[in-house]
Amino acid sequence: MKSFRQLLQKLPSEFIGRLQAEYEPGKAEKIMSGMMTERPVTLRVNTLKTDVRTVMKTLQADNLKFERVLWYNDALVLKTARENEIERHPLYQKGHIYLQSLSSMIPPLVLDPKPGQRVLDLTAAPGSKSTQLAALMQNQGFILANEVNALRVERLKYNIEKQSATSIEVRHGDGKHLEETWHQYFDAVLLDAPCSGEGLFLACDPKTYRFWNPKKVRELASEQKKLLRTALWALKPGGCLVYSTCTLATTENELVLDWAFSKYASELTAESIGLTISGSESGLAIGESGHEHCRKYLRIYPSQLMEGFFVAKLRKLNLEK
Repeated sequence: MKSFRQLLQKLPSEFIGRLQAEYEPGKAEKIMSGMMTERPVTLRVNTLKTDVRTVMKTLQADNLKFERVLWYNDALVLKTARENEIERHPLYQKGHIYLQSLSSMIPPLVLDPKPGQRVLDLTAAPGSKSTQLAALMQNQGFILANEVNALRVERLKYNIEKQSATSIEVRHGDGKHLEETWHQYFDAVLLDAPCSGEGLFLACDPKTYRFWNPKKVRELASEQKKLLRTALWALKPGGCLVYSTCTLATTENELVLDWAFSKYASELTAESIGLTISGSESGLAIGESGHEHCRKYLRIYPSQLMEGFFVAKLRKLNLEK
């Protein structure tokens, strides 16, 4: 077993240097410790086809050990099974479950869409959050799942069909340029923005950080601002927008939202996450620094169970009231 220091040396040195500069030593070390071990397989029960008790009975019958997730009734943590093993299981093959990280399940829960609403998932592939939104809405309403990459569009369509998420329409196109039809059309928008993926880094898996560099972080922040502008353009006054990433970079998180609040100061407010996350998970922090609205953002630091994530809930003010 390699030591902490040996594994740490595998991560990009500029990334490590930034963490150590931004955080006090104890916090930086805790974040890096969360990148040292692989996380267990976690799944979401697809309530469009089944329910959590049926899935649990099936797993128990097949001697697959699991734990419930206290803050999400439809999520389970598998204790010993590997992902490829679960992908061969009938529950997966029939679309009764979806393999999804716990952190990834949080943005749709924070958005909290209601049956009958119109919802936009602006960067939707491979469909984990789109299909979760459809389940939360009981397939009642309309979800536009947008994706710019043609190959990822096909994966998105496959997952939507497999999950029987019939309320979803797929749009293949650039999320920065939507048709005029969609202007102020949506009750809620999820922007799970393309990012540098720092929250997913695993020291033992070079492919998780192979393409990371500071220049890419800056380029992605520019892209995120453009997508956020479109998301706000498509959102109805009074509507809710959730902005999320799987990165730790302030440049892609708080500073992107600082830009939004400076540009749309009179139109936006930040709201509390409205989700109590408890249990054995560690690495959760709300609003550690920054302006008043920053104190409502959720940061999830990498841990043995959770990937690193950032989640913010915004409200577009209805100025006509």
